[in-house]
Amino acid sequence: MTSRIALFSSVAILAAAPVLGQSTHSWGERNTDFEPAMENQFRAELLSSDVQVERTTVAGGLVHPWGIEVLPNDGGYLVTERAGNLRHIAADGTMSDPISGLPEIAVAEQGGLLDVALGPNFADDRMIYWTYAKPVDGNYATAAGRGVLSEDLTEITDAEDIFVQSPAVDAPMHFGSRIVFDGNGHAFVTTGEHFTQEYRVMAQDLDNHFGKVVRINLDGSIPEDNPFVGDDSAMDEIFSYGHRNIQGAWMMGDQLWTIEHGPKGGDELNLTEAGKNYGWPVISYGEQYSGDAIGTGISQQDGMEQPVYFWDPVIAPAGMMVYEAEAFGDWNGDLFISSLYPGGIVRLEMEDGVVTGEERLAPDLGRVRDLAVDSDGSILAVTDFEDGQLVRLAPANTDS
Repeated sequence: MTSRIALFSSVAILAAAPVLGQSTHSWGERNTDFEPAMENQFRAELLSSDVQVERTTVAGGLVHPWGIEVLPNDGGYLVTERAGNLRHIAADGTMSDPISGLPEIAVAEQGGLLDVALGPNFADDRMIYWTYAKPVDGNYATAAGRGVLSEDLTEITDAEDIFVQSPAVDAPMHFGSRIVFDGNGHAFVTTGEHFTQEYRVMAQDLDNHFGKVVRINLDGSIPEDNPFVGDDSAMDEIFSYGHRNIQGAWMMGDQLWTIEHGPKGGDELNLTEAGKNYGWPVISYGEQYSGDAIGTGISQQDGMEQPVYFWDPVIAPAGMMVYEAEAFGDWNGDLFISSLYPGGIVRLEMEDGVVTGEERLAPDLGRVRDLAVDSDGSILAVTDFEDGQLVRLAPANTDS
């Protein structure tokens, strides 16, 4: 296999005060003056854990990396590039040529190859899943596919789509899109509403896949217990609706949690439940980029769900994960969110589904698109730049 070697460094990058947290963080000026609907919904206690870390660059030279997945048995990492490539990166930073066998991908604006995930039965069938912008007769749609990853990590065979957003449209923006599994034979795929004033209102309609979470079986068929099965006015795949642009999703036990971009203010963390309407673009804690109101300028309405937590100003949330390891023992069970703006990582402490504290970490990383936990408990982050990196954050050795 022909490979190219990425630039990598085993030298820790430590500040003079070697901590990951940023104790000097301040909230910044709000864009709107909406009152939270409930306690602990906005601006939880600011935390500073002062954790000492060692930061290493595992690999560089990635073109707008979007998703990362950790392979079992210390087999390295799968990383997507929005430019349309799926690569294998070994633990020593060796980066493969693009893995072959993916379908045609529409690389335009926010579209391209997006998420990647190991299937629930990967150990037996080597099935991987991905999401991407699919070209459809000159238009664009969020799609999810799957295929078999070869043992030598060079190709995908038996590639097939298991979901294609409908309708396809001419706006290459707001694709979503994460794919996660519930452990019961279902996949959840998140979408966006393609951004424009014309398309965003479709997030409220059930005859399309815009601004939705869809729930499908692993082969793309429809679960019989989906909330709108049997409703002739609705698409059977729909699980929830009224979303803007969901780029983060995680299963916490049997609960699906998602995080979505707001406009100017109003990023949301949601407990996402079957059949429920999450309000966009009727209600929002943000405003138009022009400063005008969203809809009629309200943040609450009967029949529409409130976010568990929201941000103003934004964090521009992308990937999310729950930290479940012991390397950073005090963070076990905390929710981590990658931030595109102002950048870095956001850590949330939660108790019984309520956010009780927030910390801003490693802001100098800039645009962080996705996160993962390695087998040793270190945190992996990919940075979304033309010359993006895979970075490792591990506890610093303070014995010397």
